[in-house]
Parts: sequence; C-alpha cells; structure tokens
Amino acid sequence: MIYYVIALVVILFDQLTKWLVVQHMEIRESIPLIENVLYLTSHRNSGAAFGILQGQMWLFFLATLIVIGVVIYYIRLYGKEQPWFGLSLGLVLGGAIGNFIDRVLFGAVVDFIDTYIFSYNFPIFNVADSALVVGVIMLMIHVIREEKTQGKS
Repeated sequence: MIYYVIALVVILFDQLTKWLVVQHMEIRESIPLIENVLYLTSHRNSGAAFGILQGQMWLFFLATLIVIGVVIYYIRLYGKEQPWFGLSLGLVLGGAIGNFIDRVLFGAVVDFIDTYIFSYNFPIFNVADSALVVGVIMLMIHVIREEKTQGKS
C-alpha cells in the first residue's frame, strides 16, 4: 500500500508544480533561480524524453497504460518482499501517471525545470520526469544486485 501512497505523493506534487507554472508563467518565460545553473522555464513537450516522437500521442497513451499495468502487477507481486523494488516502482508509477495526466489534459507535458550543467543546457523536465529517472535508476540497481545475488547461489 505504501508504494501507492508514494505514487500519489509524486502525482500530487507534480500536478501542483505544473499547475503553478501554467497559472503564473507564459510559455517560454524563464525565471533565473541560480544564474547560469537553474531556471524555471515554462515549456510544453508533446513528445517523449528530449522531445523525440513529437505528436505521437496515441503511442504515449498506449505505452503509459501498459507501463502502469506492468508496474501495478509487479508491486502486487513483489512489493511486500522487496521494499527497494516496490519503492522504485512507486516512483515510476507516480511519474508515469503525472505525465499521463498532462497528455490527457493538455496534449503535451508541462516542463519547467531548466538546468545548465557545465554550460550544457540539459532538456527541460518536471517532477514526474525526476521520479521516473530516480525510479528507473533504483530499478537498475535492484536488477544488478539481484543478478549478483543469483550468481553467488
């Protein structure tokens, strides 16, 4: 159950931050938080990560519904036994649903976190994207740890 609460917290925080951006900023407006490092920049992305597959909304709807179904299945199957795995799936679930809501409501994802890392302008992202990335990294760590454990058996 806790993994669904984690997903819900991600969804609520994601949607609140996006709502604030939509209500208080014009598209392409940028507010510096840390000059040359971090900005709030109102952006809409009708594609996937890094803007690929622009306008392929049917593909995102289908893929997201499949991901949500698979994640819920694995939370139910392994969540009680493997808390790290469940936590990572909760983050992925919340991130996937957060961006899915945007696609349904706006036909695009609301992005606003704009970072410059060593003068590289990283693609603009949001809270849901962050949860997805952290969740996937945690999943990869889990898989690597499981493979090492299986190899020792």
